[in-house]
Amino acid sequence: MVVTRETKIGDILDFNRETSVYFLEMGMHCLGCPSARNETIEQACRVHGVSVDDLIARINEHLSK
Repeated sequence: MVVTRETKIGDILDFNRETSVYFLEMGMHCLGCPSARNETIEQACRVHGVSVDDLIARINEHLSK
């Protein structure tokens, strides 16, 4: 899986639960909430004031290991 700005958080978590740590670090503690799971990573970053490019890079690096 390669994460892009359009990738839904639920899809990322379903693919690899270990990525939850990156969302928790950015202050997104409602990962099980239906609306959070259906947000794109870009939407979540905008709401939480986090750089989407940095988060995507960290998650993709984790997934490539």
